[in-house]
This record gives sequence, C-alpha cells and structure tokens, in this order.
Amino acid sequence: MLAGIGATALGASACGPDEGEEDGGEDAADRTPRTGAEWESHARTFMSWPALDSVWGEDLRRVREDVARVARAVAEYEHVVMMAGPEQLAAARKACGRGVEVVPLPVDDLWARDTVPVFVEDGGKVTGVDLNFNGWGGKQEHTRDARVGRALLAEYGIPRREAPLTAEGGSLETDGEGTLLVTESSVVNDNRNPWKSRDRIEAELKRTLGIRKVVWLAGVRGQDITDAHVDSLVRFTAPGVVLLDTAHPDTPADVWSRAADQARAVLSEATDAGGRPFQVVDLPQPDLSRITGEGDDFVSTYANFYVANDSVFMPRFGDRRADSRARSILREHFPGRDVVPVRIDAIAAGGGGIHCATHDQPGRPAG
Repeated sequence: MLAGIGATALGASACGPDEGEEDGGEDAADRTPRTGAEWESHARTFMSWPALDSVWGEDLRRVREDVARVARAVAEYEHVVMMAGPEQLAAARKACGRGVEVVPLPVDDLWARDTVPVFVEDGGKVTGVDLNFNGWGGKQEHTRDARVGRALLAEYGIPRREAPLTAEGGSLETDGEGTLLVTESSVVNDNRNPWKSRDRIEAELKRTLGIRKVVWLAGVRGQDITDAHVDSLVRFTAPGVVLLDTAHPDTPADVWSRAADQARAVLSEATDAGGRPFQVVDLPQPDLSRITGEGDDFVSTYANFYVANDSVFMPRFGDRRADSRARSILREHFPGRDVVPVRIDAIAAGGGGIHCATHDQPGRPAG
C-alpha cells in the first residue's frame, strides 16, 4: 500500500536493541528456513474485509466492492479465506459469494499483505513469521490488525515465530532462491526499527527468512504511508528477472520516478544470491489522463500484481492500451498462467493494489 488516509499515531516499534526472540524451541537457531517465491504452489489466499469508517468514510462501500471482486476472481483459481469481524460476517459473505470462505477473525482494514505473517518453510513445516505490524510505523492505529498474525496462525494450527524486527509483507520481495529485494526507506527506519542499523536488520532478515543476499533499494521516506514498499516498485518473475515500475512518458518526473531510476541503477550493477546479473524489464504505468480512477493517492502501478495458482491478477485502470501492454508483459513472463485484469479503482485511490490486499500461504492447494 502506498498513500495513507487518516492517521492516529501509534508508538514506535516495541523491539528494542535486544528484543525480538524467536519462538519454536531450543533447536530453532539450528534450522535454516526458506522463503518461497510467490509463483510456487499456494494452499490458500488470505484477505481482509475492511471495517475502518474513520479511514475510508463514504468510500468504504466502494472499496468493499473492490475487495469482494478481487476475492471472487482469485477464488476461481485457489481457495480464498476472507477474515472479517463478527459484525461484518453477513455483509462479507453476501458480497463475496459462496466461493469464498469468510471466517470470524477481527480485522481493521484490507491490507492482508502487511498484517498476515510471512510464511516460511522451517524444519519441514510451514511456519508463520509475525513481522510485528505497527501501522506502518505508527501512521495509523490498527489495534485488531496488530493481532491478526497470532490469531490467524492459531486458527489454522500453523507454528508462529516472532521476527526480531518490525516490517510488513509488502516490504519484502523474494525469488525463492535466497535473494531479497527491500527498500531501505520502509525498513531501516526509526518508525519501525529504532536503534537498528541496516547491517543488523540485514542479518536478522537473513537468519529469520533464510535469505542469502539482500539487495537494498533506496525507496522514498515519508511520501506515503508505507515509506515506499518494494511491491509497488519492482517484482520478481523468475530468479534473476524483475519487472520495474516505469512512469508514463507524459508524467512529470517526481520522487517516485527518481526512486525507480535509483532502483534500476542498483539492479544493473547487482547480482542475485546465485551470482546472476539481473534482467530488468520495464512495466510502464498507464496514462493518467485515460484511467477511470482518480485521487491524489491513486496508485497507478501494474507492479502490484498477485501471482496465484495457474494465474496472475493485475489491475485494470481503464487506459486500454496500457492495460493491454501490461497484460502482454505479464503473459510473457508467466507463461501458462491466465493473466486476469480486475478493476480496483477504490483500492488504488486508497493507496494500494491487488498484491496489497492478498497474502499467499504456500503448500498444496486446499481441498
């Protein structure tokens, strides 16, 4: 998610210099976890039913329609679990239809990518790494979302490990082979990880997620609620291959285009965990004069796509030429998968995209 709407400050990260111990028993330090790639098999997709009137106001109805539309689309390809507060169950079930499982688990907003734990393979089992969600560095109050990780893992009987740092799922992009892309602005930041240097955070990411190499991108501080998550900037499509968000030629240069230029420069000189140079492929944005959505916080990147079983879900912004071009690029890089455009103007106006609203659990597809 990029831009923010409304804010009630939270405290800074609860992890001090020596906090953030792992759960999991005495042999936890001896295990080597693995974080898979999004294109690997999913057991299910988790989503959240938005409930914050204080954030969405009169747009809440429209954003719920978008969330339900995404859920129904993904449910054509894999099992979707929609978390909703008890008072919202009936509305969520009616909107999502019978193909989506709606479970009574209290949430604040739709950003499941950031509130649901990151799943790793650990000791032959899937473990949820709880990233200590704190409202993107205290920019919004998300009391229920802060508890989603522990509650969801308990509901599904998945072991939990608490990360020794604070971050969000949208700030981490991996190839499944030990390479991690991260924007420094969203993690090496006192609003998440006070007292921690980049080197220390890198070591903790490697140990906790089984990462062998971290490639740091600068990002942008303070311009949006996430401090520039990587999942709206650059995404893996295969080990060594990334799609980079690229501004439309008619869009004036701004902090976001400069962040993309910086990312391109870093990736052109870097190698991944396997020693491969990166192939950087442009993923151009739509023409803002042709899109159907609007708003100062509108996120017009195609990079915030979601890879599900046999499928890829991308936003449909209404610029037919750009939508078609993005779909062709995704088809080329995900051969054999259906590339499904979904209209999400209300979600995008709120600062996010399809990837922000979904979170995959690895494993065999749920029956």
